[in-house]
Amino acid sequence: MPGAIARGGQLAVTVEGCRNGGVMQSRAFPRTPLRPVNAFGERARGIATIRENVHPGTYDIATECDGRRLIRPRAFTVVGGVRGGVGGGTVIGAAPADMAIGGGLLAAGTVGGGVFWLCRRRTDKRV
Repeated sequence: MPGAIARGGQLAVTVEGCRNGGVMQSRAFPRTPLRPVNAFGERARGIATIRENVHPGTYDIATECDGRRLIRPRAFTVVGGVRGGVGGGTVIGAAPADMAIGGGLLAAGTVGGGVFWLCRRRTDKRV
């Protein structure tokens, strides 16, 4: 969990039937330990941190536990900002230009609504 995660985020992986713990790895995060989490030792869990420099896309997870190797294809998706411009800058969220455009549209809508309301009220008084 989660199925989609940003670079630098943490991914929790739970493996059923893993009595003694083990390890998990992916191209998106380094080799990370799996530790037993319940009294019966039937489940192990690990928390991995997604690398900051990983490319957005879908990644597999490989686990090794109790002498068995399991690969879960397309287990999670890494999402990220758009890279572009000089130097490959990353923009995540609303940029100042986006905020200015949105504010301008909101102000224009407010002024237009006020003018419409005032003109309508003046027309009603003439009749």
